[in-house]
Amino acid sequence: MKDFAGKVAFITGGASGAGLGYAQIFSEAGMKVVIADARQDHLDEAMAYFKDKNADVHAIKLDVTDRAAFAAAADETEKVYGVPDLLILNAGVNVFGPAEASTYDDFDWVGGVVYGGTVNGLVTFVPRMIKAGPGRHIAATVSWGAFGAGPSTAPYSAAKAAQLNLMESYWMALKPYGIGVSAIVPANIRSKIYEAAIQGRPEQYGNTGYNVSEDTQKLLAGIHANGMDPRVLADWLKKGIENEVFLVVPYEHGTRMVELALERFKYYTTPEGIKAWEAKKAAPPTEEEMMHNAEREGYTFDPSKKGNGPAPAPGAPMKDVGFGKARGDIDWVDAAKKFKD
Repeated sequence: MKDFAGKVAFITGGASGAGLGYAQIFSEAGMKVVIADARQDHLDEAMAYFKDKNADVHAIKLDVTDRAAFAAAADETEKVYGVPDLLILNAGVNVFGPAEASTYDDFDWVGGVVYGGTVNGLVTFVPRMIKAGPGRHIAATVSWGAFGAGPSTAPYSAAKAAQLNLMESYWMALKPYGIGVSAIVPANIRSKIYEAAIQGRPEQYGNTGYNVSEDTQKLLAGIHANGMDPRVLADWLKKGIENEVFLVVPYEHGTRMVELALERFKYYTTPEGIKAWEAKKAAPPTEEEMMHNAEREGYTFDPSKKGNGPAPAPGAPMKDVGFGKARGDIDWVDAAKKFKD
């Protein structure tokens, strides 16, 4: 897809963060845009922005885990604008804590939104898009987390890895229909995803094994404040769609960064390899690795200085608030991994 003017975009998680950036950039490219989001306050803020721009944008309140609501949103979109030419599956949530402290609810909530929401979007819209004809495109915000397991990001990393694999499967499957597919893999984005763990987590998934508080989320907000501007991310995606690229890596050194991220697997296949990998990880990071870390996390790397890293955002807590730790009352987790106020 190279011409966006007059076409229709449907974006989940479209009222803030990356989704809002996509909505802005594709609206400015001349598209009619539907922003679907679970948060009414975010929808109201986004629509106020688009009203000021006199943009052709329609809002739908949508929980991406609700399949009936997804079908209703698709029907409403067709009634208002028609079948989407561009579908962007962007809704996501995350929460941090030791893998061994994870509950069913932690997996069900994160996996239900990140992976399940992608499944629901594809199953809802793909048949309609195929019937509507070729020249359409589907994209998903997959995250750099898809490339690496994390001892404190197990539900999120697993869901993102599954999401990437799913999008690759659809990339292969939809080629004969003339429908393109892309997965964009940013790391740190300037977004409000940190709000979800407290304000957006449904009651039925409320039993978490992690220490989550207003202070931990303020700390996370400080990290995201240094992230990539959503409009910059959207420009990367637009260019990837125009160039028919499947894996959109929104960094100057993206190809090399993916190579390094996946390098570990070749070490995992033998006992000798695992020892070599452990030694490699114990060694100080190379200058190339530090440069790429800075590129992903959104700060400037200066090789002449020690301690390069993102500056905390104003108002971010400086004390140990137990970010990424387990609840203090969980008795099977190592004491060093639990938060004790």
